[in-house]
Order: sequence, then structure tokens, then C-alpha cells
Amino acid sequence: MLEQFPPRGLLMPSVVVDTHAAIWYLLKSPRISQTAFSLMEQVSQSGDNIFLSSISLVEVIYLVEKGKLSQDSLDSLLSGITDSGSAWVLAPLDLGVAQSVGRLMRSAVPDMPDRIIAATALHLNLPLITCDSKIRATGLNTIW
Repeated sequence: MLEQFPPRGLLMPSVVVDTHAAIWYLLKSPRISQTAFSLMEQVSQSGDNIFLSSISLVEVIYLVEKGKLSQDSLDSLLSGITDSGSAWVLAPLDLGVAQSVGRLMRSAVPDMPDRIIAATALHLNLPLITCDSKIRATGLNTIW
């Protein structure tokens, strides 16, 4: 199994974040782990990228429509993605990500958006910041 956390003192390169981590980070929610929050701050300040799977943006729009998230959540996310000076980068659901979905067992990660998010990290060969226990149990390089 891969390490769940970067070694102490090691600068972390770019990361992929799942939907919860992105929203909790942007809203400075106490639900995000201190490790995840600190790492995202470090990545952002170092000039590296925080990748957000395009399916996460779609998921946030859907959750706002259902009244599960506030419009402010979506606005914060869109602001981060569209600001040219921001570390946030929207990662497309492209052929490489689609092929990587097949490398993740559906029995291990049954939710399709979660598989796409994990496949994005797998395709980009980057750690994934996620609290999702099913994804973390796959052996994918995750941080929480």
C-alpha cells in the first residue's frame, strides 16, 4: 500500500482534490483534516496546482440545484478556477482519465463520480486529497 501522507518536511507537488475536500477547503470548514488543509495551502503558495476533476464541478452545480450546497460554494469554486493567479486547475474528463477509470475496481469504488475523481489522480500520477474511505482503501496515493 502507498503512503497515506507525504513525509514531514517534504514539499508536495501538485495534487488532485475530491469534491468534499475542495469545498471544505474553500469554506475553511472544520470538516477538512488539518493535514489536507495545510497541504493545500502549501501547494497553493508554492505555485503548484490543485487539480479539480471536471466531474466535481458538475457535482457542485448539481448539489447547489438540490439545495444541498450554497451558491457561495459554487461561486468560490468558480472564482478559484477562473482566476488566472489561482492554483486551481480544472482537470478535464478526457481519454486518459476515462481509460484510468477501468483501472479502479467498481466493487472497490462503486460511485461513478468518485471513480472519475480517483482516475483523474491516477492518470495525472498525483496524490489525491480525499476523506473517502473506499478510495483510500484502494492503495491509490491518498492524503487525508
